Amino acid sequence: MMKEEKIRKNIEFRAVYKRGKSFSNQLLVLYVYKNYQNKSLNLNRVGISVSKKVGKSVIRSRVKRLISESYRLNREGLKTGYDFVFIARNAAKDKSYTEIESALKNLFKKAGLYENEKVSDSTN
Repeated sequence: MMKEEKIRKNIEFRAVYKRGKSFSNQLLVLYVYKNYQNKSLNLNRVGISVSKKVGKSVIRSRVKRLISESYRLNREGLKTGYDFVFIARNAAKDKSYTEIESALKNLFKKAGLYENEKVSDSTN
């Protein structure tokens, strides 16, 4: 993930929470906000939030890595011009990469973010 694709500032996270739409499943919550500044750059920005409720720092970092990796590998074919914030739920702490990945794909599908809605997805 390139540097300009990350949401880092608290105020940016808050804007996405306030203005964005949220979608959730067992493991993750996804906030989606159409950011018009991104449209011209043709990119999506991503923030990942894992609260202390999920576990100690080692666990939180692992969850964060799993989320950002599955985003990295699945961002092809997503519509651009959005800010995404992923929030890991408590249940995500002992999940495997595949479980996190399918939760992430499920949210993108719920949010209708795939460029062509007929997604070829082997997990369904």
